[in-house]
Amino acid sequence: MNNTTKPGGVVVPLVTPITSDGRLDFAALDRLIAFQIAGGVEGLLLLGTTGEGPCVPRSMRRPFIERAVAAARKRVRIYVNVAENSLADALDSAGESFSLGADAMAALPPFYYPPRPAELTAWFRALLDASPGPVLLYNIPMTTRVSIPLEVIGELIGHPQFVGLKDSENDAQRHADLLKHFGGRADFSLFCGVGALMAQDLKSGMDGIVPSVGNLIPDVCHRLCAATESGNWTAATQHADRMSAVAALYQKGRTLGQSLAAIKCLLHLRGLCSPTVLPPLLPLAPAELEALRGEAAKLHLA
Repeated sequence: MNNTTKPGGVVVPLVTPITSDGRLDFAALDRLIAFQIAGGVEGLLLLGTTGEGPCVPRSMRRPFIERAVAAARKRVRIYVNVAENSLADALDSAGESFSLGADAMAALPPFYYPPRPAELTAWFRALLDASPGPVLLYNIPMTTRVSIPLEVIGELIGHPQFVGLKDSENDAQRHADLLKHFGGRADFSLFCGVGALMAQDLKSGMDGIVPSVGNLIPDVCHRLCAATESGNWTAATQHADRMSAVAALYQKGRTLGQSLAAIKCLLHLRGLCSPTVLPPLLPLAPAELEALRGEAAKLHLA
């Protein structure tokens, strides 16, 4: 992995493996990272939405990042998600992440007090000015209830530490506008975080994807990016269809929190980690797990 190259490709938002008694599962983390690297991904996002980031206790974050960086051994980029309402805490989290070997930070907007565009611009500029390393903004109004306006991105683009945006807002027109205004730059990467939009966004010129389904099928996600890069749209459609079918296993008919419990169950069925989730999330009931096992078998996942 060449950390001087422009960020792109598949960045998997890694689950946070937890033992049945609520501790970090380092052995499972090593297995998960080895599985991802074997699948050909370019990066891993730690403590993001799929990683239950806001639920991970502060006492766990440092050892988790430290172990992930050690297991990755510079073979993929390590991105660490920072979600704070205090600017000082955000800067502390960023500093710690970079000191432990993270390659970049993904920064959520402050969300407790709904910010105006000028407030968002000031917040992110202060974060960028003080950050010891590269920063991607992370737009996910589904959880933060804050949509980062394009005008804010336009105000900040060109800052030497502002290297990209992960956009998980399910709005095809917004993604088209992002590409129109900010796509194709040598100093800035656009990542799609919406499964249904990934193939089209890559075809239209986005630099990468951040697929939760990559936890289960990183190789297919990698092949989607390779197919779109080579212009093989038939293969790209096949890979995108596979990703959608697998994602539906844990997403369809479930809330976001329930889907995270389900994806961990699927990983458990593959022998990669336990199905344990962190409070306030609850694991799937045994009957749900058995039903999931049957559906996974139909897709050759268990």
